[in-house]
Amino acid sequence: MDLLLLQGLLLLPLAALLLYRCSPRFQFLCKVAFFNCWIVALATLLDGDGESGLLRAALLPLKRFYGIRMRVRGSERLRLPGPFVIVCNHQASLDLMGMVEVIPERCVPIAKRELLYLGTVGWACWLSGIIFIERQRRDTAIEVISRTLRVWVFPEGTRNPGRSMLPFKRGAFHLAVQAQVPIVPIVISPYRDFFSPKEKRFTSGTCTIQVLPRVETCGLSPKDVPKLTESVHQAMAEALAEMSMSDHGDQDMDVWPGGDTRSRGGCWGGRASRGEEHPWC
Repeated sequence: MDLLLLQGLLLLPLAALLLYRCSPRFQFLCKVAFFNCWIVALATLLDGDGESGLLRAALLPLKRFYGIRMRVRGSERLRLPGPFVIVCNHQASLDLMGMVEVIPERCVPIAKRELLYLGTVGWACWLSGIIFIERQRRDTAIEVISRTLRVWVFPEGTRNPGRSMLPFKRGAFHLAVQAQVPIVPIVISPYRDFFSPKEKRFTSGTCTIQVLPRVETCGLSPKDVPKLTESVHQAMAEALAEMSMSDHGDQDMDVWPGGDTRSRGGCWGGRASRGEEHPWC
């Protein structure tokens, strides 16, 4: 009996390997589980003190393991001396890998407080220093930006793997207007070519991160927030639509070690991404 048990235990790794090779669904589950474990372990080790350089270095092996390549466009638009609010589309937990490619110094992600209670995801977010706020308390958000200088917000409010963006929550825009600081929109191209929870697919691939021109809020008041929100949403939606139809800009941009970029020309469609003056600037 003991010999049979030992033989069964020895065959388990082989059976798991064969299942991983033959079953895309099992492969997807294994990759997602490993990704979550890596993020929780990383958040525990950094314990809220991780800088963007450390996070980038810690996630580099993960990107190489999965064969995911990041291409960044317009990163120079994040080199602003003062405070600002970053708004970005939100597709999946993979957004973290794109975030660390471009996140500036002294920038802290802001998330809805409900995320804190989502198991390992909430635990990892808390350990990594993400600040949770209640959407109804705008005074808390103002205090956050005064302490951290810059904040990163996902204005859709939830994950959205679809081809179009969900309507934006207005919290980030109220924050920017009340603090009179610029808004910097960032768009991450769709993952659907290599990552799809619905189809249980997780393969290698490339995604593009596009930083759009900043949107000034000086002189705006709370009554301007709805129009401001819609204007930024439209600019980001246009960029996302263009990126969805593109080949991820292979001919336009290469990412070098350390997140540096080298441009070979080209531009994105959409009013803001073509460099035209934004109506709110």
